[in-house]
Amino acid sequence: MRIGWEVYGLELGTPLRISRSVMARRDAVRVVVEHDGRRGHGEVVTSVYFRLDVEAITSWLDQLRPVLADAGSPAAALDALHAETVVPEGVRAAVDAALHDLLALQRDVPVHVLTGSHRWHDVSTARTIGITTPEDAAAQAAALTGRGFSVLKVKAGTDPDRDVAAAVAVRVAAPDARLVLDPNGGWSPEETVRVVDRLTAAEVVLDAVEQPIAPGDPDALAWIRQRCPAPLVADEDAATVSDVRKLAGAVDGVNIKLAKCGGLRPALDIVSAAREGGLDVMLGCLVASSLGIAPAVHLTGHARWSDLDGHLLLADDPWSGIGGEDGVLRLSGAPGLGVVRR
Repeated sequence: MRIGWEVYGLELGTPLRISRSVMARRDAVRVVVEHDGRRGHGEVVTSVYFRLDVEAITSWLDQLRPVLADAGSPAAALDALHAETVVPEGVRAAVDAALHDLLALQRDVPVHVLTGSHRWHDVSTARTIGITTPEDAAAQAAALTGRGFSVLKVKAGTDPDRDVAAAVAVRVAAPDARLVLDPNGGWSPEETVRVVDRLTAAEVVLDAVEQPIAPGDPDALAWIRQRCPAPLVADEDAATVSDVRKLAGAVDGVNIKLAKCGGLRPALDIVSAAREGGLDVMLGCLVASSLGIAPAVHLTGHARWSDLDGHLLLADDPWSGIGGEDGVLRLSGAPGLGVVRR
């Protein structure tokens, strides 16, 4: 079994501002795993937050060459990959995706069958509105719902007054859309409660509030949940099965990102842990191409919320095959991940 890769750039259509950064582009590494004449693909993107640049990514992929070479099948390679726990989760997720793609091609089924979802249903994805003025947020919301989006994620976390004004403006511009508010850990517990109370008074109903405070304080999340009428979702606080088990009773749901947990296999373990703890699942992503988003799309049968719009933020997506341009993710039904190079 051989592994190779290719590096390319991904430019965003418009710079995306969140509470901790502004991003206009990033690099991506396409991972290719070849076995018995078939090729599986995955993608890992550079990330300051996850401390991954191209040099680090390719170095780790090079270190995985002998691990995969010694495996006699994609299934055995998956076992070997996930035994290598020191590999960064983003890199592991990309190789995990390529191996699932390869295994599904070998079995002539879509990847979602391997995750336990034997029937595929189209699913609505949230579309992100970055931190901007209330007027611009409203204009974006009107345009997006006009294109078919029914779920909008509004980024927040820099200034509570602006955050409230932006959410109210989006609600007025898109009265029927489901709204998710995401401060990316930018609020304090008290600010979170005050913001949600102000939005409730303004008759803005939230579908979820995602990771309002900095990670590392489950007790504070539990305190917020007791005072917050909207479902509370942990993101950075929910990276592992152990994390999720500790969050039972403290939040209403957890956001699973494959680049955060290490791929489809650990994601399914987290799904099981969430169910055991009475927690709903949100599927999230980083800004990536359709190749990078596709593995999570195959998991949407396990989720209450799907926030898989990373490919839709690009000026030019080099891959296609998962839809989403009208707010609805669609798979072709082809074996494997079902994406193709443009």
